[in-house]
Amino acid sequence: MAANTADSSPPRISLITVCWNAEQTIADTLRSIDVQSYRNFEHIIIDGGSRDSTLAIIASAPAENRRMLSGPDGGIYEAMNKGIGLASGDIIGFLNADDTFESSDSLETVAATLENEAYDGCYGDLVYVSNRHTGRKVRYWKSRAFKSGSFARGWCPPHPTFYVRRSVYEQFGKFDLRYRLAADVELMMRFLEVARIRTIHIPRVLVRMRLGGATNKDVHNISRQNKEVLSALADHGFKVSKSMFWASKIVNRFGQFLMRDRSQDLR
Repeated sequence: MAANTADSSPPRISLITVCWNAEQTIADTLRSIDVQSYRNFEHIIIDGGSRDSTLAIIASAPAENRRMLSGPDGGIYEAMNKGIGLASGDIIGFLNADDTFESSDSLETVAATLENEAYDGCYGDLVYVSNRHTGRKVRYWKSRAFKSGSFARGWCPPHPTFYVRRSVYEQFGKFDLRYRLAADVELMMRFLEVARIRTIHIPRVLVRMRLGGATNKDVHNISRQNKEVLSALADHGFKVSKSMFWASKIVNRFGQFLMRDRSQDLR
C-alpha cells in the first residue's frame, strides 16, 4: 500500500482507550501512557458512561494530548469505532482500561517500526498478568510473522499490540459490530488475510493485560468468541477444518502457558 520513504517525519500515533466503570485499573493504564518516551501521540478516551469514580480518576490525570468522550454506547467495539472516527494520527492503536504498556518505550518501538512506510501495520507480543499481582505472568502470548491461512488455523496477533495506519481503516473499514466478542479478530483477519496489508512482527512484549476481560473471563465466552471467529472465516469465504481449528487453538494456548513457566516473573 505504501512506498518506502526513509526520510519521512516521525509518525503521529492516535492511541485509543475505551473504558466503562474501570476505577480499579484506569489509573495504572494512564500512568503507563503518560511515561511513554515517544511524545508524538494523542490519547483519546472513549468512556461508556461510567457511574463509578472512573471519570474523576481521568480528570485527576490531565494531559495536553488527552481528550475524552463519555456517554452510552453499544459496547466495546462501538466505542472503538468512535475512537477511530476521532483519530487524527497517522497510526491507530488501542490500550484498554485493564491494559498497561510493558515499558516506557513501547510506543517508541511502534513508531520506529512504522517509520518504514513499506509496512502498513505492526504488532508485538503480550503477557497476561494476575489481576491482583500485575508483576506475575499467567500466560505469554508470543506472536510471529503472519502467513497466509494462519487465521483458519486458530492464530491471530494480540490485538492490544496491533497498530495500523489510519488509511487502512479508511480503505477497509472499522470493527464489524455483528461480532460481539470477536470483532477484533475479524478486523485483523480482514486486514491481513483479505486485504493483505503489509505487517511486521515486533519480537518483544509491548503490553501487559490483566485476566478477566470480556472474551476470557469464562469458558462460555471463550467458546462463543471462537464460534464467532469461525463464522467470520466463513463470511470471508475461507474453508476451515473445525477440528484443525480447535486443535490448533488448544495447542497454541497450552504453549503460551508453558512459555510463562519457563520465564522469570515480571518485576
